Amino acid sequence: MKQETTFIPVGSVNDFPDRIGRTVVVGGKEIAIFLTSVGEMYAIDNRNPHPKGGPMAEGIVSGFYLYDPLYDWKIDLRTGLVQAPDQGQVQTYPVMVKDGIVYLAAAAQEAAGLLS
Repeated sequence: MKQETTFIPVGSVNDFPDRIGRTVVVGGKEIAIFLTSVGEMYAIDNRNPHPKGGPMAEGIVSGFYLYDPLYDWKIDLRTGLVQAPDQGQVQTYPVMVKDGIVYLAAAAQEAAGLLS
């Protein structure tokens, strides 16, 4: 039996600048949420998969890609995959917008250890 995904509100669409990340904290875990120029929203861990780490919210979005200013990595916001020639992946989370409110999937809570 498939379990229905629960979403939690994390802000108004107006709280999220176009093509720039905004960080929300869910159970002590930082999640970076991005609004693309075509109005789609994506959520990923706010931790760069590069061995030295770094914040993802400081990257700049072009299309469906996040450009990391620290290591010049290109990351697909839809899958979290780092594009060649680099390698790695960042955790992604479902996002939903309803009536101007942005909701983050409870999977982010599960990853933060809030749900069992």
